[in-house]
Amino acid sequence: MALETIRNHKVRSFLTVLGVVIGVTVAIVVASMLLGVEDNFQASMNEFGVDNLFIFKFDPGFHFARLSPEERSRKSLTYEDAMAMKEQIPAVKDVAVEVLPHIGEGFRMPIRTARYKNHELSDNIFRGVTASFSDVESSHMKEGRFFTDEEDMHRLDVVTLGYDAEQTLFPGETALGKQLLVDGNPYTVIGVFEKKKNPAPGRGDNEVFIPYRTYRKHYPQDDEIVILVMAYPGMKSVAEDHVRGLLRIRRRVPFEKPDNFGISSAEQLGNQFRQILSGVFTLVVGVVSIGLLVGGVGVMNIMLMSVTERTREIGVRKAIGARKRDISFQFLTEAMTLTGVGGVIGVLLSLAISFFLHLINFPSSVPVWAVVLGVAVASSVGLFFGIYPAMKAARLDPVDALRYE
Repeated sequence: MALETIRNHKVRSFLTVLGVVIGVTVAIVVASMLLGVEDNFQASMNEFGVDNLFIFKFDPGFHFARLSPEERSRKSLTYEDAMAMKEQIPAVKDVAVEVLPHIGEGFRMPIRTARYKNHELSDNIFRGVTASFSDVESSHMKEGRFFTDEEDMHRLDVVTLGYDAEQTLFPGETALGKQLLVDGNPYTVIGVFEKKKNPAPGRGDNEVFIPYRTYRKHYPQDDEIVILVMAYPGMKSVAEDHVRGLLRIRRRVPFEKPDNFGISSAEQLGNQFRQILSGVFTLVVGVVSIGLLVGGVGVMNIMLMSVTERTREIGVRKAIGARKRDISFQFLTEAMTLTGVGGVIGVLLSLAISFFLHLINFPSSVPVWAVVLGVAVASSVGLFFGIYPAMKAARLDPVDALRYE
């Protein structure tokens, strides 16, 4: 009977549950996008190295805009700090050093365009790194090789490219042995990385890496040092404690003062990212709740109208023995069916949107719990906002109802 009522008033029913449809669709789509982004981020962090530590002059993470003046004025880490970690800490398996431009106001980096003939790449990750970088980061080469310690020591002008950087600068031809220009300085390509499955933030496939000392030769003013520490399996916590103690001694941090550097890991960055996504999802839930509230008010309005339209029907049912709870159950079922159908439509729309996002390579994953919760919440909206119309219908006097015109 509830489905027949919806079928007889298709347009009215659709407009009634439109708010519910939009609310359920938005909630599931946002949940699927956030979960997809979270899974993709965690996978990229794990790919970067589950036993790795990232060390910078302030905490690596997602809080650059909230840095204090003290954090902004900290002195940079040094190459010697990294070598001390490798030599003095038994839990450390290997260490890599990355040098990048000085971080100024607004964290703006200078644009250093890479060029080859009439092709250029401005959106690149141009860094100087030590020869151990590819091992610590667990990078794999598509062709060629990474540079060696000898090439770094002799400050040779060689370069290793990311997959996308090669495709942009050398479309349709091999990059090995070719020379490209960065800021007018020529570098010989000796290797190309494989395309990353889950690139980490700031670690895309537009990498243009040159040896650490070569970078310092061309850009002596750049002094920001990032240290990547690879711990032996199962010894990351021990390595982190020892690294912290060593850096506090080398940077002369008083006993009672906090660290003037930051240490993070893939797990910690993943937790930070998860907290950010949780806050976004909470905000979205609040907006969606308003949409469901509007949809629920519409359902109540239509059900009250339905009670008025079917007053004689209610009187006939009561006259032949229908009890109050039978009438209440009938109208509650209609309200829940109406919003439940809206929930199903919302789920189908969200699945279609998620499929489209997959086609454009945006990480999206619709969890089963979101589908079940979406339909359940939609039905609950009908239950809650259908109570008053159902009670009003159940309380009608059968004699007055039969006389109603």
